[in-house]
Amino acid sequence: MKKVVKIILWSVLVIILLLGGLMAGFIYKVKNGFPVSYETEAPKLAFPANQSAVLLFSKSTGFRHSGSIDASKPIIAEMAKKNNWFLVETEDGGIFNAEQLAKFSTVIFNNSTGEVINDEQKRALEKYVENGGSLMGIHGAGDNSHHWDWYVQNLLGAEFSHHPLNPQFQKADVLLDSQPDSLLSANMPSKWSHTDEWYIFLENPRKKNFDILYTINGDLIKPDGNVSLLVSDKNFGMGKDHPVAWSKKIGKGKTFYTSMGHDETAWKNENFVRLIENGIKWTQVKK
Repeated sequence: MKKVVKIILWSVLVIILLLGGLMAGFIYKVKNGFPVSYETEAPKLAFPANQSAVLLFSKSTGFRHSGSIDASKPIIAEMAKKNNWFLVETEDGGIFNAEQLAKFSTVIFNNSTGEVINDEQKRALEKYVENGGSLMGIHGAGDNSHHWDWYVQNLLGAEFSHHPLNPQFQKADVLLDSQPDSLLSANMPSKWSHTDEWYIFLENPRKKNFDILYTINGDLIKPDGNVSLLVSDKNFGMGKDHPVAWSKKIGKGKTFYTSMGHDETAWKNENFVRLIENGIKWTQVKK
């Protein structure tokens, strides 16, 4: 009998250790991405002379939002066709070189997570924006897996903390800010309903002089992101003024970010899709 009890106890211990290891591995991937070899060779591309070029970059080494990424591609391709944009959809980081970046009006980090480009490529993207280019980020592009100070300061304006887990997805009213950019808000409603995984940041980007486009009332969601036995300090939100889409002029360039867009359901919401289209159009206006 004692032998059976020992076997059961050891089995339970092994299962606990295995589950703990798997959870620790998952958390590490979410926060850091798994190590990758970076693409460094510039891809061969021919850019049409009569079209604005848009780069849709969907590489991820952290948590992969595959549903949203897959759903976004045909929709953004249709936008490009309608607006006469030359769309380049890739996960090849080799495209982040000064010569090719200069040909794009807009670079979109499409739920791109982890350290997806090397230091030299990061510097090339920074100079591209500061010299007049534009960078957009969708949802996962704003998590804390990038480990890139310039990116956090100039695209996000705040460091990501967590997202709710109980429940993970919550319905909220998305509210147009009091002084929105007229191009970003063109044909957009002042309030619309949306269900998403609401990202919570440690600061409000409004305090860093970002122009807020849309908010939710953070007091009306459950912000708890704690995980039993692993995380115990994430039971807080951003308060009533909880931005979910914002922009800023950086040097001669622009940045635009929305924390919405976790999964494929976002791309079925016509207001979210129009928000992304307006964001791309706004980045292309150089003034």
